[in-house]
Amino acid sequence: MSLRDHLETLVRTSPPEEVSDRGPEVDPRAVGLDRKVIESIWHACTATYRTGLYPAMALCVRRRGQVIIDRSLGHVRGNAPHDPPDAHKVVASHKSLFNLFSASKMVTAMLVHLCDQRGLLHLDDPVMRYLPEFGEHGKDRITLRHVLTHRAGIPNIPSQFADVGLLERPAEILALLSSQKPRWKAGRRLAYHALTGGFVLGAVVEKVMGKSLRAVMNDEILGPLKLDAFNFGVPPARLPEVAVNAFTGPRVLPPISLFLKRALSVDFVEAVRVSNDPRFLTSIVPAGNIISTANEASRFMQLLLDGGTLDGVRVFDTPTIVRAIAEQTYFEVDLTLGVPIRYSMGFMLGGKLASLYGLRAQRAFGHVGFTNVFVYADPSRDIAVSLMTTGKPALSPGLARTFMIMQTIAHRIPRDGTGPLRR
Repeated sequence: MSLRDHLETLVRTSPPEEVSDRGPEVDPRAVGLDRKVIESIWHACTATYRTGLYPAMALCVRRRGQVIIDRSLGHVRGNAPHDPPDAHKVVASHKSLFNLFSASKMVTAMLVHLCDQRGLLHLDDPVMRYLPEFGEHGKDRITLRHVLTHRAGIPNIPSQFADVGLLERPAEILALLSSQKPRWKAGRRLAYHALTGGFVLGAVVEKVMGKSLRAVMNDEILGPLKLDAFNFGVPPARLPEVAVNAFTGPRVLPPISLFLKRALSVDFVEAVRVSNDPRFLTSIVPAGNIISTANEASRFMQLLLDGGTLDGVRVFDTPTIVRAIAEQTYFEVDLTLGVPIRYSMGFMLGGKLASLYGLRAQRAFGHVGFTNVFVYADPSRDIAVSLMTTGKPALSPGLARTFMIMQTIAHRIPRDGTGPLRR
């Protein structure tokens, strides 16, 4: 499909923007904002929706702990570019479930930090102390810190991961990663670990906690905070609640297609298809399948923004969060992504200039997810944000509209945060 044909298709298939829903929102004046601020942010969302790249979108923004936006656009089913005209459409709501994809990494990372907080492990321990088999082929010097900062030297995803059924055999996954040879010595190079690091960290947490990662989430996060769905995967009975992802945008051509396949282990379109597979959605993928509403995802970020306590319930100590979001790399080029990224031990960080979270967002921390999910907090503005999308474009001129959402939030909300992470 040519670029011109693609743009014409976006116009033809762009659904009406009035199909929206919202949850409870406070008067923005109660948190020091004008209503025009909310209108401009939501206008950025509707402009993005009109590109046709996203069959469904949901945005939740908290300011000073209060929800100022909790809205959705589009349909979670039946609205994809290749769906037939008579497909049954399910309207997206503020209660719709979306996949965080790689934004799940920061949640898994926080479970590792929780274990460190309790003295169950130490971040500079070798992984093999907890997973002895992992030390094969010179990986005995890889530490938990190396994995958390994408410096473990194991970014490549084994070809066997192309079989989604492998997710139902976690012991086999660990055996594959243990037998893998590292590309570099531990700590030498920065290269984003799309899936591998998550399985390693998840296995360590399960080992020291003595229970499954899903059970850890239930006991440490969901139960105490009374969350509904914020966990790795969903029970089979809840599969119909999960928004369906769709490949959108122009066809992916070399060399970009080769680059993406190297990062994902399968081609881009196949990765989108796998994201809807029940085996993927009901398994535990520590680096890629937390299922949540936009509201609950932003609530998790609010927990971190508030120093580890939310609604009177303490989950993390404040020093644990401060350590977790402290910068570990300094705009070094990521050899997987091909661009400089500021990383902490589990988070992608903002920047003074252009960043994932807009301009002048150097205090922001969070993570992005395949391909345009953004979950982050910005202590300087006292905000917690979650943008969920179901469209998966690799490249499209419409992506500029997506980034304008974060830029509008950064531009229109003043930097006057006063929370425990504000320095």
